[in-house]
This record gives sequence, structure tokens and C-alpha cells, in this order.
Amino acid sequence: MDELDQKLLALLRVDARASVATLAGKLGVSRGTVTNRIAKLEDGGVINGYTVKLRPDVVPDEIVAWMSIAVEGNRTREVISMLLGEPGVASLFDTNGRWDLLAELRSPNLGELANVLERVRLIKGIGNTETSIHLQRYKLA
Repeated sequence: MDELDQKLLALLRVDARASVATLAGKLGVSRGTVTNRIAKLEDGGVINGYTVKLRPDVVPDEIVAWMSIAVEGNRTREVISMLLGEPGVASLFDTNGRWDLLAELRSPNLGELANVLERVRLIKGIGNTETSIHLQRYKLA
């Protein structure tokens, strides 16, 4: 996957029902390019399907993890772009201190979480990560 694929995936994650024309306009490429890229991502198994986003409490058995990410040099924008195209990243936050970014990861099982971790760690510009699995949520009254 190249940067255009990552940007396309980021747009589809926000609105998987966006028209090819809308996606092409936002990406600055032709509709044919978008159609071909989507087909390639589907055929390659990167896009496994399209889904509906649910409230977190609706999917109680889903694995949720938090990944702290240190970015090398001045590659933050590039890393953010790549992370926004990663299907396992549910939310992404800028932060300060030891870590540059904080990613909320969601996965149906531990095996898929391991795949997400591997893909994220291979992103150029990521220097170090630390991941913690979310065990339980406590609500304040």
C-alpha cells in the first residue's frame, strides 16, 4: 500500500458510503483511479468488507487496546496519515511527554490484535510503541 491507498482508506473509514466521485475529488485523482484502487484493496484482502460503526457498549467482547507511539524525527504527519488508514485504529490522539501519539485499537480477537500491532510497528517513522489491553471500564456517577 502506498500513501494514496492509505489516504483512501482513511476517507472510507470516515464514510464508507462516499461516492467514487467524492473520494476522487478529495484525493485529487480520477474516478477510475479510485475505482481501481478500491478493487485492488478488496482483491488483496486489505478491505474485507464494509460495516457499521457501533457504540463501544454494543460490542462487549471486542478487544480494546491503547498503543503509545513515539515518532522518529519530523515524520508525525506521515505516521498519522498511515495510522488513519489502518483498519484496527479506532481513534488517534496527539499527546505530549514521552509519547507522541496515542492510538485506540479495536479488534474482534487477540489474533487480529497481534496482526494490527505488527502492521502498525512496520510503519516507517514509528520508533517505539507500548501497548496496554483495556480490561474493564469504570463509570463515575
